[in-house]
Amino acid sequence: MDSLTQIVLGAAVAAAIAPPAHRRAALLAGAGLGTLPDMDALLLLPLTDDPVVRMTVHRSFSHSLLVLPWVGWLIWWLFRRCGDGRVAEAPRRWFWAIQLALITHPLLDAFTVYGTQLWWPLQPSPAMWSSVFIIDPAYTLWLLLACVAAWWLRTRRAAQTALLLGLALSSAYLGWSLLAKHWVERDAERALAAMQLADAPRFSVPMPFTTLLWQVVAMTPDGYVVGERSLVADRGPMRFQAYSSDVRALAEAAQLDSVRRLSWFNRGFMRARVVDGKLVLSDLRMGLEPDYTFNFAVARRQSERWQAIAPRQIRASSRGAAGRGGMRQALGRLWGRIWHSPPVGRDALRGPGGE
Repeated sequence: MDSLTQIVLGAAVAAAIAPPAHRRAALLAGAGLGTLPDMDALLLLPLTDDPVVRMTVHRSFSHSLLVLPWVGWLIWWLFRRCGDGRVAEAPRRWFWAIQLALITHPLLDAFTVYGTQLWWPLQPSPAMWSSVFIIDPAYTLWLLLACVAAWWLRTRRAAQTALLLGLALSSAYLGWSLLAKHWVERDAERALAAMQLADAPRFSVPMPFTTLLWQVVAMTPDGYVVGERSLVADRGPMRFQAYSSDVRALAEAAQLDSVRRLSWFNRGFMRARVVDGKLVLSDLRMGLEPDYTFNFAVARRQSERWQAIAPRQIRASSRGAAGRGGMRQALGRLWGRIWHSPPVGRDALRGPGGE
């Protein structure tokens, strides 16, 4: 999730657990602890200029549930021995305040589609529950209001009530996002089965800033299909649009280090293109067709074989000054799409009941 969300989540959790007399200190400590795991991005800057490594190592060691409890214990131990006395005064409460402010960070990140390596150094594919967008005001607002209220109310009982209410409402929103995802995936499963794609690898992800509009992507033998689902406007079978990918080139380059690393990280949800003789891979989990956020040139064709090159990240065409107006239009379209189901295009693929 975005930094503001992690800051207010850590602050609210720590302040709800710490003694009321320590509430403002807990808000500040929780805010710092809540964003601490993302400092791995800064640590990686001087260590490598490989964009594939940076992407796939982010949210690994610093987000591991096998590492963070030890980091939390060390922080607690240091402040208990060398701090200003608050931790020593209420060691049990501060222990759990520190631990949960840290651990809730990767757990919340796992609700996004990016991928969080909860069990590093073990190597299962990163967790990507993908039920909320990386920025979602409907989740963050309650925590922000709770932290502001707790700061001004300080030791009053109402401060604790505000913190608990903010945490309860934000958690309820996560629960709603999982329910909405279930509904979308149920509809997608029916439609894909009718298209002979019942066993196709697929994922669903909410559109920016909302859980009312979703995108579903399923891989096909020659590419992938993309469908949208509005929980407000859409009725009937879900419709998909087909897109091509250079699956042959991807298979030929499958053993190259960068290709294997990306395939593990994004579970194979990639578009492959050959651009100026180079193999460009796009992560289908983040972005909107045809522009995806993460695009990497990873290989060059030489003598009928793919040779690895130093990976280079290629920015989506909609970025930059010329693209800001287009981005605003895209967001406006998404907002309108929540409330209105578009007419069926001639090239749309339909689920059951379609022609």
